[in-house]
Amino acid sequence: TQTGTALAAYYASADLFLFPSTTETFGNVTTEAMASGLPVLAYDYAAAAEYIRAGYNGQLAPFDQTDVFIAQAVALAGDPGLRQIGLRARETALGLGWEHIVVQIERAMRMAMRSAAAPRPPALMEGKVEGW
Repeated sequence: TQTGTALAAYYASADLFLFPSTTETFGNVTTEAMASGLPVLAYDYAAAAEYIRAGYNGQLAPFDQTDVFIAQAVALAGDPGLRQIGLRARETALGLGWEHIVVQIERAMRMAMRSAAAPRPPALMEGKVEGW
């Protein structure tokens, strides 16, 4: 395990970040690598699927398809636009602070309140719709 300046040094010395995990639930390393200006290649799920836009700020491989992951890693390593992809990855990560999270929570709460205030069909109001 690396932390602090040692971890930052590892990220700073890299050209790209390969994250072949098929068990990670969020993948903090995905956003850490992006914040360090590294293009990330990961499987298309969890945090990677949420934050990486393939070809823009990283690359996504179909889940658990190792051969595709390896081929994409080779292609990404040889991509002449690698630096630009890394810069866009950093821009993406910089937008993921607490302000971003609070905005998402507020949006979810507003949608829930609108949904709760929406008129219900009469059958639903009378308890005649199964599952409600």
